[in-house]
Amino acid sequence: MELGLDGDVAVVTASSSGLGKASAAALAREGADVVVCSRDEERVVAAAEEIGADAAGSVRGVPADITDGADVAAVVETAVETFGGLDHVVTSAGGVPSGQFTAVTDDDWTDAFELLVMSVVRTLDAAHEHLVAGDGGTVTCITSTSVSEPIEGLVLSNAVRRGVVGLAKTVAREWAPDVRANVVQPGPHETARIEELVSAAVARGEADSYEAGLAGWSEEVPLDRLGEPSELGDVVAFLASDRASFVTGASVPVDGGRLWG
Repeated sequence: MELGLDGDVAVVTASSSGLGKASAAALAREGADVVVCSRDEERVVAAAEEIGADAAGSVRGVPADITDGADVAAVVETAVETFGGLDHVVTSAGGVPSGQFTAVTDDDWTDAFELLVMSVVRTLDAAHEHLVAGDGGTVTCITSTSVSEPIEGLVLSNAVRRGVVGLAKTVAREWAPDVRANVVQPGPHETARIEELVSAAVARGEADSYEAGLAGWSEEVPLDRLGEPSELGDVVAFLASDRASFVTGASVPVDGGRLWG
């Protein structure tokens, strides 16, 4: 399916690995010029080179802390100055610590809000004028199925990520018809984040072994497996494309059927 992204410009935050990287790769394969970012300069440069090797578009890596407004603004300006504009923004963020309510601190709550919500606020603030200046910009926010159905042991993600959904749905109305905004809700995918969560569960005694903990993540998935990051990336690319031109304000699960509704 031709998505019509050739020559478009995209920024994908927190994209040196995992679902952010997969989303950037999908956009670049479809011909978009993409700026990726990460706090680790070496990793983001390597990610840009790797994505670019299989891309129809150009890829640029920029070191940036997405909790720093100045860094985020610099990423957006890099895209505009390098490629001549900005058409698509995909927001991603690293995972917050796992744990139950009584195990997390006030600082944990503050840090989670900064990482998961304020990073999106600052990215959209920096990108807004450029998105509305084009022929039809898009925003796609990567969250989690935890925004619809809480996941045991992930109180920070369960509570804080919901703010991103409210933000995206509000922007979908306020910025229409110039900009479409949607959310994707990934279920368990084969990423370093899943490895981290399984290891933490084993350390807390909630899983007998790493293998048992990993199997537990796919038990509730009707398709009986974890997702491939590229499968999430393909949905992100579709939502950015003209093929999804009447889709806005939506929250799309990409979870193998894990959610009931």
